[in-house]
Parts: sequence; C-alpha cells; structure tokens
Amino acid sequence: MKKRFSYVFLCIGVFTLLGCTDAGTEIGSSFERRQMLENMAQNLIVPAYQDLQRSVNNLKTSADNFAQNPTGRNLTDLQTAWEEAYIQWQYANAYNFGPAGEEGIRKGLIEEIGTFPVSTTKIENTITNNNANFNDFNRDARGFLTLEYLIFDLNNDDAAILSKFSSQNRKVFLQAVASDIKTRVDAVVAAWNTSYREQFVSNTGTDVGSSTAQLYNEFVKSFESIKNFKAGLPLGRRPGQLQAEPTRVEAYYSGKSRQMMVEHLKAIENIWYGRSKSGQDGVGFKEYLASVEGGAALITATEAQWAVVMNSLNAVPQTPRIAIQIQNTPAAFDNLHTELQRHTRFFKSDMSSLLGIAITFSSGDGD
Repeated sequence: MKKRFSYVFLCIGVFTLLGCTDAGTEIGSSFERRQMLENMAQNLIVPAYQDLQRSVNNLKTSADNFAQNPTGRNLTDLQTAWEEAYIQWQYANAYNFGPAGEEGIRKGLIEEIGTFPVSTTKIENTITNNNANFNDFNRDARGFLTLEYLIFDLNNDDAAILSKFSSQNRKVFLQAVASDIKTRVDAVVAAWNTSYREQFVSNTGTDVGSSTAQLYNEFVKSFESIKNFKAGLPLGRRPGQLQAEPTRVEAYYSGKSRQMMVEHLKAIENIWYGRSKSGQDGVGFKEYLASVEGGAALITATEAQWAVVMNSLNAVPQTPRIAIQIQNTPAAFDNLHTELQRHTRFFKSDMSSLLGIAITFSSGDGD
C-alpha cells in the first residue's frame, strides 16, 4: 500500500510539469508544442481575425451608407456584408482567449458580439429611448445577431425593413452596433499583430493558462456551442427545456442557420487538423495526439465519428430554414444533434485524458 501511495503521489506531483496518462506514462515529451502554436497563430488564428476585420470594415461602411441613404439597393448591400462578416466570424470564434478573452466586466469576444438569441424587447426599447450602451450586461442587445434582427425580415419583406428605418433613432442604433463590433474586433487584431503573437507561441506548457490549454479549451467549447446552442437549444434538448423552441436558432431572422453551422464545423475541423482555411496542412491537435500513447487509436475513432457527423449535416435539407424544419420535420436536424453528442467524448474527455490537459470550463450538461 505504501509503495502504491508513493507512486500516485509522484505522478500527481509531476503532472503539471510533464503530464501523465492514467497509467502514469509521461506524454507529449517528444512533441514540439511551439511548432503547433506557431502554425495555429500564423495560418489559422491571425488570418481568421484579419479576414474578420476586413469583412467587419465593409459591414461598417455598408451600415453607414444604408443609414445615410436607406434604399433597397443599400439594404441588399448591407445584408450581403453582414452575411460575409458573419461567415468570417465562424472561423474566428474559437479563439476566445488572450485579447479576445474576459477582462473586468468585459466578457469574451464571442459573448460580446456573438450572443443569440437576441432580446427584441431590449433592442426596441433602446431604439425608442435612444440610449445605446455597449458596456453593460445586455449582450443580447448588441453584436452580429442584433444587426441581423435589424436588417432581415422573416418573410423577406424588405419594404417592411425600409419602413422601420424612417426612424432616425433606428439609423443611429444600427450604426452604433456596427461600430461597436468594429471597435472590439480591431482591438483583438491589433494585439495579435503586435505583442500577443509571440506571447502565445512562447507559452508552450500545458498547465492552466498556457497557450495550448487555452486553445484546446476554447476549441472544445466552440464545438460544444454548436451541439448545445446551435442545435440543442432550438430542439429543446438543453437542461430545463420541456419542448422545442425553433425561434432560438442562430441567425433566425436571415434563415442562414444551416449555412453558419456548416462554416463553423469546417472551422472546428481545421483546428483539429491544424489546417488553414485555404487547405494548407500544418501541425494541429491530430499530430499532437499521434505523439502520445493511445493517440493513434483515438485519431482513428475521432475521424470515423466525425465522418458520421458530417454525413448527418449533409442530410439536413438546405430548405426550408432550420426553424421551420424543427417545427415540421425535425428528424434530420435532431439526428445531427445526436451525432454531435456522440462525438463530444472524442474531443473532450478522451483527448483531454491522453494529452493531460485539464478541461477548465463547464458546459452545464454533464459531458
């Protein structure tokens, strides 16, 4: 008994320095985490934020043009700019740490500009009172999905949208929301372009707060946001829900829920493979797993289940919009949620165990 206690104590003592599997085997000792972090920064993270910044700049310009001259043509341009920017956001929203992380009352970037569903009551009250404040706790009344509510109509009735923008307060609020998104994205890009990049690639440990741990945790959290909020929430699968709530899909007003989920899943896949958006392969979590005992088997199992997830996604019809599918023909979307649920263990518990990286967030569903 004394010998066993000594062994366990030794393993716990060195865990944060070296990392141990359940069997006590040192893991990841030959893997160059700096190489993975450099690839992630150079080929995935910085390009994702730069693409987002370019598209957000265009979005801000389009919002200003529309506010100054609310014509049908300018509304179409604004809707197109929103769609492009929100697609780019799908490739950046997993990097919610460092300059995109929490600080003081500021939450992570994903909560500040990506919260859904939005509160139409808060939005309309803010417009009526002309008292926009983007430094409060009303994150469901700002960001991309608030813009979406303002510029899309569930019945594609652009005339109805244009009529609402006879209000000067509405024009002012539209510009303010777009400006707030731009300010927040600009700050994150500026940090990555200066000091934070070197800080990220040089922090090569696996302890809590290290770059690898932050990247891994946000990767898993981003994957789970698809399962829990983009699929589970509108399907009524979240704790405490008694029925489906189709109006709580992402991108409810534009009807682009499926499209955004496709892009988001591509982004998750790219991170796991260490692959750029253009398809350039690099060092990612797959290579990290391949360097540890048991990693090859987990890679095989992960890729097999991921193929099932993508087949399930492809089986979800492109029309009608997801909210209507949930109401009338939910089987395909429900099956996608089931396969995402089955995949969770591969990205989360199994991968965390083999790499010796602690999960430091709670998804609230026991996974």
